[in-house]
Amino acid sequence: MFAGLVDTVGPFGPFVSDAQARVGHPLTPGSVAGVARRTTRRTIRRSTIYVARLPAACVKTSINGTVLWHCGSTYYQPYGGRYVVVHVN
Repeated sequence: MFAGLVDTVGPFGPFVSDAQARVGHPLTPGSVAGVARRTTRRTIRRSTIYVARLPAACVKTSINGTVLWHCGSTYYQPYGGRYVVVHVN
């Protein structure tokens, strides 16, 4: 019953590459996960400035699901027992 169907599909197998079969993975340009990740990268950028303790009067906030501390006009992100200054666009 399926013998004719398998023969018609079989010859086209070499024309489909692995890349065409992977559409929808997070790293593909059109995937929802890829777009969300690029948006987060554009919104919050880490600097190379680290501090051991936060300044006084900091408020804990969340931007795009990332926990940040807002202290005056500066944002800090917890990182390995200390805090890194981040830029929010």
